[in-house]
Amino acid sequence: MPTECIPYSETGYFSPLMCDYLAETNTLKPFYNRFPKLENFEAQIKEKQQSSLTDASQRAVLVNALRQQYKGVNASEATLKNIEKLAANNTFTITTGHQLNLFTGPLYFLYKIISTINLTTTLKEKHPNYDFVPIYWMASEDHDFDEICYFNYKGKKIRWDREASGAVGELSTEGLSEVLEAFSKELGTSNNAKYLQSLFEDGYVKHDNLTDATRYIANELFKRYGLVIVDGNDASLKQLFIPFVENELFQQTAHKKVLETAENLTKVNNSYKIQVNPREINLFYITEGVRERIIEKEGVFTVNNTSVRWNSEQIKQEVHAHPERFSPNALLRPLYQEIILPNLCYIGGGGELAYWFELKSYFEAVNVTFPMVLLRNSAVVKTGKQSEKMEKLNISNRDLFLKRDAFVNKKVKELSVIKIDFSSQKEHLQQQFKDLYTLAEQTDKSFVGAVAAQEKKQLKGLQHLEKRLLTAQKRGLKDKISRSTELQELLFPNNSLQERRLNFSELYLEYGETLVPTLVEYLQPLSGEFLVLEL
Repeated sequence: MPTECIPYSETGYFSPLMCDYLAETNTLKPFYNRFPKLENFEAQIKEKQQSSLTDASQRAVLVNALRQQYKGVNASEATLKNIEKLAANNTFTITTGHQLNLFTGPLYFLYKIISTINLTTTLKEKHPNYDFVPIYWMASEDHDFDEICYFNYKGKKIRWDREASGAVGELSTEGLSEVLEAFSKELGTSNNAKYLQSLFEDGYVKHDNLTDATRYIANELFKRYGLVIVDGNDASLKQLFIPFVENELFQQTAHKKVLETAENLTKVNNSYKIQVNPREINLFYITEGVRERIIEKEGVFTVNNTSVRWNSEQIKQEVHAHPERFSPNALLRPLYQEIILPNLCYIGGGGELAYWFELKSYFEAVNVTFPMVLLRNSAVVKTGKQSEKMEKLNISNRDLFLKRDAFVNKKVKELSVIKIDFSSQKEHLQQQFKDLYTLAEQTDKSFVGAVAAQEKKQLKGLQHLEKRLLTAQKRGLKDKISRSTELQELLFPNNSLQERRLNFSELYLEYGETLVPTLVEYLQPLSGEFLVLEL
């Protein structure tokens, strides 16, 4: 199957921070623990083993929580075995996380999970005495419904319109049967379309809340690979988080350390974008239909936009009585993950890694091992027909990554190599007629007029032909440019990466059940390169 790997730094789609990280620039090394090379994992394993957060009692809490979360789930034997393996001190996790986007959202959802699965496979081959479990962490406590309520399908938005508040994972799936009806009309009636319809229906119509629905769909897509799906919105897991919640409320260590690190990061390179700014308290309070920030002022703690308030002793009692009500924000969630999981590496997109770089000194301050952080795989998938069109239009894989104006300019220059200019032909014709004029003068001067008329006629014919050819070239050039830009638009919609615009359903409709196994075969998480894949 034809593929090409392109270094991320040569695509034009990755930030200076990501490019410098992948190049292992020395000035960035203070902001992470170990670079994710295969040879560095052994040291990460040793460090994680020494942490009290991976002792037997901690692992038991995790395993018991997962057993409860998987009740009623059609889990594979591989997944159930992986859950049980987490009780052993020689088992570690590789983790990715994602929002509960409708029908998985953008295509890169698949790439994140496949990167995670493939890295566990690679590590098991390298370290056969250890076990490695792929984890998908559901961001079930998020409250940004507008970010997750739709997915793109063939240029249209399939949207779930409803009012929403509180943690998205707790949202009822009511109303998604209407979304299924609209989606089904777009899909058609092929066998692959029928599978997608049943997956959507079994996930969203037959489950009561968004967490259960998302778990079902992710499990169906990846259960054969032993993927374990974790819902952090869990009372027993939050028990492990209590000491760190108290630190956040009373010492506010995250605010101090992350501000300091963010400032140091911009000193390294002022082009580095600060991904997230810390608040004094990076926690939300969750009750039914409510997820609001906790604010402290002069020893009084309040929940934003509510009448809830506590003094220091009262909020401490609330933390111990109901830890599940205290929800980490995007900045604190990485810490929560690393507390409850025996994790070696987090795999995420460029934006996610950018905020991990702000956290290392905070992790050190609260004595939690900082994981390795790995940029997830990125890919563009094209069909055989699209590859044939690219060849006919002389478009390389690298051309596709050019921004639209640069792409058009490059194609115009390439296609304008042949210059239509009949000047030399006209000069040659005029020279021939000079000889004819001489011959007419010498033979019969009355023929000079006839020669002049013929010269005029033939020059006019050349000029007419030149004009027609120029018009045809412009027309042909416009057609080729148009066909070239249409093809680029299909593979890079709206001048954006395909993986950010497409939903997996478009590819599944084309490739069916071979889609996921093929991606698993070709996505290599430690490659450090962008994959162009022809399916």
